[in-house]
Amino acid sequence: MKKILLLLVLCTTTAGLLCAAGRQQKKDTDNIRVVLDWTPNTNHTGLYVALDKGYFAAEGLNVSIVQPPEDGALMLVAAGNAEFGVDFQETLSPAIGKTHNALPLVAVAAIINHNTSGIMTLADSGIKKPSDLSGKRFASWETPLYTAIIRTLVEGDGGNFATVDMIPNNATDAFSALATDVDAIWIYYAWDGIAAALNGTTINYMDIGIINPVFDFYTPVIVTNSTYASTHGDIVRKFLSAVSKGYNDAMKDPLGAANILLKYAPELDSALVRQSQEYLAPRYQSDSPRWGEINPVRWNRFAGWMYEQGLIEQDIRGQGFTNEFLPE
Repeated sequence: MKKILLLLVLCTTTAGLLCAAGRQQKKDTDNIRVVLDWTPNTNHTGLYVALDKGYFAAEGLNVSIVQPPEDGALMLVAAGNAEFGVDFQETLSPAIGKTHNALPLVAVAAIINHNTSGIMTLADSGIKKPSDLSGKRFASWETPLYTAIIRTLVEGDGGNFATVDMIPNNATDAFSALATDVDAIWIYYAWDGIAAALNGTTINYMDIGIINPVFDFYTPVIVTNSTYASTHGDIVRKFLSAVSKGYNDAMKDPLGAANILLKYAPELDSALVRQSQEYLAPRYQSDSPRWGEINPVRWNRFAGWMYEQGLIEQDIRGQGFTNEFLPE
């Protein structure tokens, strides 16, 4: 009987220690959800590098990277159903610029320092500059924002926007769209531009950020809930410290970073991923003093343009972004 009692005491004590250890482990590890803006691609590589190399774990963070629902990452982050998300200045600004029911969101890092999106046409189309879009079919996402951008570009180049046929098009294959339905389409050069070179398609490309500096906005960015940032600043700093290491590694070793992305997304075209990674490596930080830093002048220039165009309800210049959580 004494042996049985002693065994029960030992078991109870051991169970208590295990529970205490479990509670401590839970306390020492924060579960973080990151929602992407799209399927995994080279915009996201630094996140996967940080995950694969244990940078998140070293900060005490248990990070899950998930793909977005149909309405994107912003609603999940605003509702507190994800701690971080990948999105864009052009969609974040309307979300926080509402007079009523503005979403509590803030951009905490720029993934790519300059806008790498623009307009692609086939080389034999003869469409080389914005005014050439007059009388042509443009693949439209049917939003006031993108319509206003195209109108500004065309009219700024002396073209007639009224003659541009804005065709609703949600094609995921830009090349099929250009071959059948439209004459021009908006792309991210690091993906579709590189894909064009790989498949031997000769294209014309209009870099909208160079054509008009107003459109050198931040796309994509990492966002978080502004309330979460104010109450969990230490976690935001830890998260960005790890992510910064991931993107810095991707800059130094594009091939190694590409292989890590392919490890987590093996369905991707390996040649496209590797060449896209080479293209983006010098562009993640570019001329910024550090990866992730948002230039207030450029941010406010685009935000001000959106307000002046009536695309957002409030003038949010100076709002919606912060660099305070980035590592020095």
